[in-house]
Amino acid sequence: MGTIGDYLAGLGPDQRAALQHVVDIASRLVPEAEEGTSYGMPALRLDGRPLVGVTAAAKHLSLFPFSPAVVEAVAPDLEGFSLSKGTIRFTVDRPVPDPVLERVVSLRLAELRG
Repeated sequence: MGTIGDYLAGLGPDQRAALQHVVDIASRLVPEAEEGTSYGMPALRLDGRPLVGVTAAAKHLSLFPFSPAVVEAVAPDLEGFSLSKGTIRFTVDRPVPDPVLERVVSLRLAELRG
């Protein structure tokens, strides 16, 4: 198991499944990404730079695309979600829609490769 797998193993089943889904989508889109950490959180990294990170808190889950521009670009598709400069917060009951997750990963990949 890698860094993300170790982190997810410590979560409850619902949180684990929700965050694993995010990681699975990112890994499918960027298979060369590697597990690691960034800013102290579990993350997928590409060429030594953070692609996306995930964390669980008591009342929400977070997706970190490590880019305010990416969050801003998908914000219109996330009405009602809690967003901040570099974070998309969601819950087990209200996950980020797959097309938006795919767009987040694709936009971040374009930044890293650009």
